[in-house]
Amino acid sequence: MEVREAYNLWAQQYDTNKNRTRDLEAVSLRETIADLEVNHCLEVGCGTGKNTQWLLTRARQVTAVDLSEEMLLRAKAKVTSDRVRFHQADITQPWSFVQHPVDLITFSLVLEHIQDLTSIFRQAAAALAPRGYVYVGELHPFKQYAGTKARFETQAGLQEVTCFTHHFSDFAQAVHQTGLQIKEVKEYFDAEDRTSLPRILTLLLQKA
Repeated sequence: MEVREAYNLWAQQYDTNKNRTRDLEAVSLRETIADLEVNHCLEVGCGTGKNTQWLLTRARQVTAVDLSEEMLLRAKAKVTSDRVRFHQADITQPWSFVQHPVDLITFSLVLEHIQDLTSIFRQAAAALAPRGYVYVGELHPFKQYAGTKARFETQAGLQEVTCFTHHFSDFAQAVHQTGLQIKEVKEYFDAEDRTSLPRILTLLLQKA
């Protein structure tokens, strides 16, 4: 199912469904950027606001962007701070929602829906202030190899969202081509069981 259509449909149950990928990525975000000093954060793929409220504890201002209007409706109802600005936007198009350089950009479970990583990282690099950071939290490619992808149940049956498999080398090459640097790589496992396939791949990137 096309990404915007899928998330509009998923929005009504996104916060209540059992979703280990959603929950473990939230852990990875909080651990990875806990010590960063942030003035302005750009949250790409804010969804229902699952991470937005917490980001407000780390940043003075948050610009929260999502493709799905239904997801944004729920985020706006959940997060009412005047330090957040919400925008509906397609991040494969020019980033008109960026008015000033930002200190941190977060991508939470977004990039599996994007075919061309390089164009996204290029726009991210342009939006960052010098020495700014990019956080990426994604379904691990090992899980993708095993058949896991974004999907949810409806009365009409199982709905699968359009996804693209990105190998670690794809991330590394896109980062290199856009002048960013990989500062940290982590893998997160269900129940911290390192004998199983990792569920979340986390990257922390920095602009020179």
